[in-house]
Amino acid sequence: MSSGSSLTAQLHAALKSRDERNIRRTLPNPSPSRVPNLVDFSSNDYLSLSIHPPLRARFLDKLQNAPQILGSGGSRLLVNGQAHTALESRLERFFNAPSALLFNSGFDANVGFFSTVPQHGDAVVTDEAIHASVHDGIRASRVGKSGHRTFSHNDLPSLETLLQQLLADNLTLKDGRNSVFVAVESLYSMDGTFAPLPDIVRLLESLFPARNAYLVVDEAHATGIYGPQGRGLVAHYGLEDRVLARLHTFGKALAGTGAVILTTPLIRDYLLNYARTLIYTTALSYPNIIAVECAFDMLENREAEKLATHLLHLSTLFTALLRPRLACIPAHILSLPASLFSPPLPSPIIPLMTSRPRPLSAYLLQQGMNARPITWPTVPKDADRVRVCLRAGMG
Repeated sequence: MSSGSSLTAQLHAALKSRDERNIRRTLPNPSPSRVPNLVDFSSNDYLSLSIHPPLRARFLDKLQNAPQILGSGGSRLLVNGQAHTALESRLERFFNAPSALLFNSGFDANVGFFSTVPQHGDAVVTDEAIHASVHDGIRASRVGKSGHRTFSHNDLPSLETLLQQLLADNLTLKDGRNSVFVAVESLYSMDGTFAPLPDIVRLLESLFPARNAYLVVDEAHATGIYGPQGRGLVAHYGLEDRVLARLHTFGKALAGTGAVILTTPLIRDYLLNYARTLIYTTALSYPNIIAVECAFDMLENREAEKLATHLLHLSTLFTALLRPRLACIPAHILSLPASLFSPPLPSPIIPLMTSRPRPLSAYLLQQGMNARPITWPTVPKDADRVRVCLRAGMG
């Protein structure tokens, strides 16, 4: 590409604009500080399984004895490995789900689902804090921009008003000929807040007697931490049979790679036929599958449950110690969000709200703490923060 080309100029201009607004993204330094004993608050390895010796030993043992350990051979639709099928069957049993389908990432799973399952004339309603992958999926769907609505974060009255307006404006939604999909995260990655899942389910069932309103829950940040044996918050509330689809990822608390959508056999079959993020990509490699199997061994034998309990204790302790120390600082400079004052459950994600996230992050790094700044467009304007992620291995 010529240094004087129009494309070069346009790309430079776009990056310069982000520089000027102090929102340009760069990869963090893999060795961010020379400070000894740096405490990492940036990783979402919530259970510290990536450095857990028993998991490492189990993984290496299974790898040593596995018949296939390299690659996967291609797309699932061309080369369907026995290990992949066995893992899906295991996940169906573990999560009490009618069907399971593996994806290479949570991003791929969300894009695959939302780009294909909603049909022409349907509506998709999302929490305003929903993950970017859901937006990308909706944009590629038959619903498109015109059929997408958002409600205020975790605001049940806002959701109810929006749904009632949709019913008033769309006869096909009212009589059940079309469907509404409501997408939420059980634990929100940037806010550390919890979706009011039981209330949302009750609202959908009361407003849509034709049962054409469907809840889709992204459990990426709840997997392994909440619910019986780490099954997530849908299982915690006993809502497995009242949710259309659940997304669980393996790359956070479980220290692996990949994701699974838990849904009906019909939707699984539909995704196999239409989800481009599944059809046109090489499947997860065998080492990935083995690592996930080992993580679920720890969930099933309750080794991970002890780590999750400790993690949530650390969260309660952290916020209890931090709140009085922030009381003397003006809220517009540094504060905790009100949602952390009386949360329904402890959260390992704690946002420090500040108008100067980058200087605060740099200062913390000098003090031996690596916590990353989060700015627009990842979060709304005027909602900048430094995100603290706690891990079970911190103490």
